[in-house]
Amino acid sequence: MKFQKPSKIQAISLPMILNPPHRDLIAQAHNGSGKTTCFVLGMLSRVDPSMQAPQALCICPTRELAIQNTEVLRKMGKYTGISSECAVPTDSRDSIPIQKRAPIMAQVVIGTPGTIKKWISYKKLAVTRLKILVFDEADQMLAEDGFKDDSLRIMKEIEKFNSSCQVLLFSATFNETVKNFVERTVKKDHNKLLVKKQDLSLDAVKQYKVRCPDERSKIKVYDFIFGLGENVGQTIIFVRTRQSAITLHKSLVGEGYEVSSIQGALDHEQRDKIVREFRDGLTQVLISTDVLARGFDQQQVNLVINYDLPIKHTAEYTREFEPDYEVYLHRVGRAGRFGRKGAVFNLICDERDERLMSKIENHFSNRVSEVRGKSVEDYKAALKEAGLLQ
Repeated sequence: MKFQKPSKIQAISLPMILNPPHRDLIAQAHNGSGKTTCFVLGMLSRVDPSMQAPQALCICPTRELAIQNTEVLRKMGKYTGISSECAVPTDSRDSIPIQKRAPIMAQVVIGTPGTIKKWISYKKLAVTRLKILVFDEADQMLAEDGFKDDSLRIMKEIEKFNSSCQVLLFSATFNETVKNFVERTVKKDHNKLLVKKQDLSLDAVKQYKVRCPDERSKIKVYDFIFGLGENVGQTIIFVRTRQSAITLHKSLVGEGYEVSSIQGALDHEQRDKIVREFRDGLTQVLISTDVLARGFDQQQVNLVINYDLPIKHTAEYTREFEPDYEVYLHRVGRAGRFGRKGAVFNLICDERDERLMSKIENHFSNRVSEVRGKSVEDYKAALKEAGLLQ
């Protein structure tokens, strides 16, 4: 797989995961630093290939991430004979109802919390032989507005039969609330690798802001960026809502651009097809809600555009708009994977955007440069500075 040497997180965490007494681990590291490899190797190493029963379980917040992690595991475990199953929702009419399914015999199961909880409750997924439980994007899996209830229910079910199961919690971000909760959730003698807030900015990814007088002028930005051709690599455009994804897609297609878009309201087969075409390089530009903000790994993505800056869900009720710093960091992390060069353009449209951007800069102690955005040359200069153009 062309690995030359371990990244910092891999070098520190792999011995912790693999060596007895197999303590629980809370591990935080930058986006694109190789966290998936840590827990995939951990799961493969802990499985006894001669025992045909689930021994490793990995829970992810989205079907896209669960499918991606399953693909990585199958690639890494290609010559081990270890079997795996991907536990994600399906809308295929041919799929077998859960009640009629045979019990899962795969040694590694990777999936989303709802499907895994359902499989356990219908006694299709036995947890008595589990040696290792992984939460990918653990802060979202254990957050109040995330998948906390399902995650805790699964953990309690496993603890009933198997108190020695090793728990691994991986993410690029852990806010203080989640961090305190996680500390109380895992066993007392756990290992811990955490990053200081000020060390979380991504040096390989150059961040810019572009002031746009109104929503219509945001579309004009794409004239300039698409004018640079395919030299930039692939691009992900992040929007805040499903409706924004639909509207922007229509607008860009109306301007004659080839783009695809993904959001949670699409059926599962459509979502899988859109991601597959983007991975295969059949589409260069993908519009996405935050369904792909976390963990989505595509080496050819060099450019991220924040059409909308991320805000915390509570803002909808309080009218006080607070940036979602964790989501911002994860979005930025879709570019510049594993130390590659990348750039982010944040589109700033009004006073609210100005305040959000200012808070993001202060939070990460990171001044974001401005692009004048009046011509293709302005964007060329920015991407040259980011190391994406010669």
